[in-house]
Amino acid sequence: MWQAGFQALELRDPVQEVTLPLAVFYPALGLERVVRFGPYPVEVVRDAPVAAGRWPLLLISHGNGGSPFVHRGLAADLARHGAVVALPEHLGNSRSDNSLEHTAENLVNRPRHLVLCIGGLSSGAEFSGVVDTGRIALIGHSIGAYAALAVAGGVPSAVPGGTEFEVSRDRRVGAVALLAPAVPWFQAPGALRGVRVPVFLRTGERDRITDGFHARIVLDGLPSDVSVDYQVVENAGHFSFQSPFPPAMVRPGFAPAGDPPGFDRAAYEPVLAAELRAFLARAFGGGSGEDLDPERQGQG
Repeated sequence: MWQAGFQALELRDPVQEVTLPLAVFYPALGLERVVRFGPYPVEVVRDAPVAAGRWPLLLISHGNGGSPFVHRGLAADLARHGAVVALPEHLGNSRSDNSLEHTAENLVNRPRHLVLCIGGLSSGAEFSGVVDTGRIALIGHSIGAYAALAVAGGVPSAVPGGTEFEVSRDRRVGAVALLAPAVPWFQAPGALRGVRVPVFLRTGERDRITDGFHARIVLDGLPSDVSVDYQVVENAGHFSFQSPFPPAMVRPGFAPAGDPPGFDRAAYEPVLAAELRAFLARAFGGGSGEDLDPERQGQG
């Protein structure tokens, strides 16, 4: 394995007229040290050079009112196994700016943010020579799963049969991973017919926010020949797919930090990462192994 490098970038959205913070994890050499991003600690080699190679590009889209760093553990794991992992902050629907929550504008902004990230990292000076645009995947939690499906070809609308949203897409996306998806905007017949890539789907058995109704929208809406890796995670809640929160943030009334009694989020995170790595290796044509760049196994 490699070490988890980290760079903090910014990406201009000319439509929304904001500058999006972008956290990027990637394969690197060096000594990892604990770095804090606000309250969130993570072990990384900050601002290290990217390890030589051409790496898959993975984007992680956080949930409603969330932060990119609630998926820091998953991102660092994927980077150590050979991927550039970008986590945009969806301004207007993030912890620092949630002014567009529950608006149609937010549903249009989120997919555009992901497409801008793909374009920016593919052509920007920092990563243009190391990102393999033939291996791109989107990972979304909750409403982040909505954004992933929209970019991959889904056609969202406010209500079944209602006006469709015009959203940004990128045909280079080769796989999507949906964690506790919030996807009511894909209920119209044929809304997911354009999603033609492998799908990784995980839902929580005790999720009271996005229950099995949302999973059924995905499972019933995808074309019958699309490969789906689907599991209901025993005893998991809606937020169980995020990294464990610092102890100071685990308190009654703060739902993202909590799990159903008996669920061990810290123990589940590496399980989720390993399952996701294996899925992505298959989706990218690397067989059933866990490494995202099988040709370079053992070279870290």
